[in-house]
Amino acid sequence: MALKRLNHQSFLSPASNLILNTYNQSTIGLMSLSSKPQTVALVAVIVIVMGVGVFAGFTLLNPAPPEDTTTIKLTLLNNAGVMIEADGLRIYIDPIDLPSNYSSLPADAILITHPHGDHYNNTCINMLQKETTVNVFPENMSAEVAAHDGVGVNPLDTVQVGSIDITAFYMYTEVWIDDVRFASHPPEANWTSYLIDIGGFTIFHAGDSKNITEYSLITGQVDVALLPLGPGCQSMADMEIVDAIDKLQPAYFIPIHFTSNLAAEIFVGAFEDDIADCSDCVVLRLEYFTSYTFEP
Repeated sequence: MALKRLNHQSFLSPASNLILNTYNQSTIGLMSLSSKPQTVALVAVIVIVMGVGVFAGFTLLNPAPPEDTTTIKLTLLNNAGVMIEADGLRIYIDPIDLPSNYSSLPADAILITHPHGDHYNNTCINMLQKETTVNVFPENMSAEVAAHDGVGVNPLDTVQVGSIDITAFYMYTEVWIDDVRFASHPPEANWTSYLIDIGGFTIFHAGDSKNITEYSLITGQVDVALLPLGPGCQSMADMEIVDAIDKLQPAYFIPIHFTSNLAAEIFVGAFEDDIADCSDCVVLRLEYFTSYTFEP
């Protein structure tokens, strides 16, 4: 399998499409990321120079072409768990506490944001496996990468699964009190949120992030923002969520990571006017294990 490095001088908006306009290509070696049969046909590394850093990407191509569909079905699972079905592919993010019948809905890709037990569950990952499943973790989770024959990524790395482009993005929390830092999700861990680009329709899963400055990099480039409702010591909460929506300017906002349906209902009731004042996005309040179908 050929490993190629493409050097790019410019990055074109929108970022959800990851469009590049100039490059030089050279083959620099051979590499295998997975021992699973038929999982990876080609791996390419892309480096995109930006003012804030470097994009490095892995391209994983499935041998079988995906079905041509025009809808994107999003199912909210437990806590921050999400299942996305589009283009004949099924992608899970942070699946935990799944009913046993989900074993009949195996994953083409599983994306994990960080190792906390309400986001990473070994049993659920194993239940969703098939021979070609691509398991994506923050590179910091090296033991889990090895255990699941996975791919390790850092913020701004990209992975392509079939027709779907996945970009790892920043995810961290920092709170300073009297010059003492509290960081249950430290930025130096390089844990990840994810941008999932499906034919130009982009879903953003924030994981447990606060409203961080890096969101300004993707303003107006997110169609669906999945943002956590708290608690505030562990993720964004209350007006932080409104401020994140103001910064991202998504077309839709779906709350995740809430303690109960009532808590989500109370949040929406308390802040829907503030959201409307700063954004034209539609608020979709889903209960756990319910779905919404987009027709982009």
